[in-house]
Parts: sequence; C-alpha cells; structure tokens
Amino acid sequence: MLRSILIYFSKAKWLQKIVTNWSFAWKAASRFIAGEKISDALRVVKELNAKGILATLDQLGEHTSTPGEAKQSTDGIIDVLEQINDNQVKANVSIKLTQIGLAIDEKICASNLEMIMMKAKELGNYIRIDMEDTPYTDITIKMFRSMREKGFSNIGLVIQSCLYRTESDIRALLSEGSHFRLVKGAYKEPAELAFPKKLDVDKNFDHLTSIMIDSAVESGSIQISQDGRVPPVTALGTHDENRIDFAKKYQASKGLPKKALEFQMLYGIRRDLQAKLNEDGYPVRIYVPFGSHWYPYFVRRLAERPANIWFFISNLFRS
Repeated sequence: MLRSILIYFSKAKWLQKIVTNWSFAWKAASRFIAGEKISDALRVVKELNAKGILATLDQLGEHTSTPGEAKQSTDGIIDVLEQINDNQVKANVSIKLTQIGLAIDEKICASNLEMIMMKAKELGNYIRIDMEDTPYTDITIKMFRSMREKGFSNIGLVIQSCLYRTESDIRALLSEGSHFRLVKGAYKEPAELAFPKKLDVDKNFDHLTSIMIDSAVESGSIQISQDGRVPPVTALGTHDENRIDFAKKYQASKGLPKKALEFQMLYGIRRDLQAKLNEDGYPVRIYVPFGSHWYPYFVRRLAERPANIWFFISNLFRS
C-alpha cells in the first residue's frame, strides 16, 4: 500500500512543486543524486573512476510536455556526451524517452533520439534507454529496434523482471544481439501485467539472469570495452545480494568470464557491495543521476525500501 502511494506521489506535479521548495527534501535527496549540475556529476564520476568503478550518467527529467522542453532535454543529453568526452571519464549515458518527447509525439521523440545516437556514435559512446512504466513498454522497444535498424549498435535497453512478458521479450532481443540491463522494476504495475509478489519477481530475475548468461556464452562471451563505455551483453541492475550471488555462481558454472558480467547499482546505495564486487574483478557501473528535476526519481527511491523513508524523515526532524 505504502509503495503504491509513493509511486502515485512520484507523478504528482502539485506535490513536486511543494516538496522541491523544502530545503530538507534536497538534503535527503542528495544521498541519491549527485547534484543539480553536470559539473557535480562529473566530480562524482571521477571519484568512482579513481576506485576502478564505472558510471552511467542520467540527466534527470521525464514526461516533458512541449516540443521545446523535449528539445532542451535532448540538447542537455548531447552536452553530457560532450562533457564525458572532454573530461575523458569512464561513463556512458542513460536516458528516458518521455524526457525527449515520447509522451508528446512519436516522431518528435524518434528525431531527438537519432540526434543523440549520432552524437554518441561520433564520440564513441553508448546510450542506455531506461524502461518506464507499462504504457510505454511496446513503444520503447520499438524505438530501440528502429535505432538498431538505422545502424546504431551503441545502444542498449532496460528490461524489468516484474513483468510477465519479459522472458519472451529478452529471448527475442537476445536473438537480435541486443544489449540490455535487467532490473526488477520501480513502477507499480497492474496485477494482470506484473507479478504482484516480490518472491515471484525475484524468482523471475534469477531465471532471466540464467537465460542472459547462457546467451552470452553462446554468443562468444563479449566483455566490457577497454574504455569502460560499452558494457557487456549481460548487465544486472540490483542491490539484492541473493540475486547477485545467484548470478555469480551461475556465471562461474557456465565459464562466463567475470568481465562479461556487469553489475549496475544506484548512486548512494550499498557502497560496500559496490566495492566488494569491484575487488572481486567484476565490472561495476554506478547510475549517477543529476539535475534540477530530481523529485520523481527521489520519490521512487523512497518507494523501494522502508529504510530510505526513515532516512528522509530523519532529515525532516533535523531541519
């Protein structure tokens, strides 16, 4: 119930206007968000790189409402790519399609996405399309495939283990040679589309992980690029130690090299686990969000774990 309420709040524009004016809210949010400027994010990435850890940068923002806003977001993402190149950091870029116009017009989004992909290709970088809630699942996969058909191999996707459809999706995507990150899913979805119980979501995550690793072995065990920008085929986005342990054991049993299995985690969460995986020789990539549109992302992080909510409340009473 609480998670459902928080997911609703994450989309509430009226509440966003209130909360973003609270100084203590930003104090709590800054645990999970690098800052409001690209310079803040680059500082974090350099610190991570110094420890041997990689990054994916996310300029926060979603559900733009005008073509002008979508173009502004597109220009911002292109600037992020240029800043990564200028600073020579080991990072790629994550984007949301609603940020660049998907909720406004499919053609506008496609045009903006192609501009981003052209810049990423020019600079030798990689774009990961984050998956949003189920109204956008089909069109997101369609957009992803259209970019690959245009010759952009430097693109990946995010797939959610909470959905019933995901096994079918990943088998098709793997047969096409696609890269994607497997996550559990951060949105509240209808029971007819998604597993309602966490236990089933976890079980499906492990099952999908095994399919991904099997495919990676069969396709030649492609490893992470030397510059750290292009991840291997198999990337797992989780902080769940049980899911990580399953993946490591299955990877070892199938003979998949460690460098062909990347673990991706969120900035500010389980730094101890990030360090341990890095020390063990696995590629670790941290999702580093930044920007002034931090409210929806922050509230979804609160929805994921009760501990995050108490962290927020503790900052409230310190203010």
